[in-house]
Amino acid sequence: MAALGREAGADLKDAGVLPVRTGEASKDIRMAAYTHGQPSVSLGDEKFRRPMVIEIIEKKMEYLRKEKTLNVYGTVFFGTAASFSGMLANFIFRHCFKVKHDALKTYASVTTLPFLSTVVAYKFLVTDALYLGNISQENCVLRSSLVGIVCGVLYPTGLAFSKTGRLAVKYHTVPLPPKGRVLLYWLLLCQTEVKAMMIPLVFQTVFGILNGLRHYAIFESTLEKTVRDD
Repeated sequence: MAALGREAGADLKDAGVLPVRTGEASKDIRMAAYTHGQPSVSLGDEKFRRPMVIEIIEKKMEYLRKEKTLNVYGTVFFGTAASFSGMLANFIFRHCFKVKHDALKTYASVTTLPFLSTVVAYKFLVTDALYLGNISQENCVLRSSLVGIVCGVLYPTGLAFSKTGRLAVKYHTVPLPPKGRVLLYWLLLCQTEVKAMMIPLVFQTVFGILNGLRHYAIFESTLEKTVRDD
């Protein structure tokens, strides 16, 4: 009988069939059952995956919150600089035209309107364009500097000039200009003092360039962190 068993084992080996032990068979059965019962593993993965998704969302919200805070600070400072430009221009023109009436009214308008115009223009031309991905770094810097020059210097200067000129004509603080040369007359009257507006012009240009570079760098870093977390 032992000889027959050895001969049968030799025949099975020659046929390429190996005998399976009891422990190995039970292990194979457990592996098959584990593979077949895959939903139980996916449920466990789901429990571990859900906190990871929540953590990624929290990180994205933190990045966006930081970026929004920095953007708000930069834009508000930009608008505040425009308000100071309006105050300086109003002071210069009131001194040139010898106007002493309605000081609070004119100062309120030349500080509030440039601030609001700078904030709104910067949001539409720079911030919204960045979120849409429509501008490059050079375009962002150019738009930011143009907002600083136009809304931060030229607009408050023209606003202060028009309001102070009307008060000068209304209260006859300076001689009336001859017909046909109104604008030239007013410019010649304050050409020396108005050169002081070069200070806010240079400041707004430089700050516009730096703010555009900084805003674009913050946007790029936030975008890279978001993509890396994904």
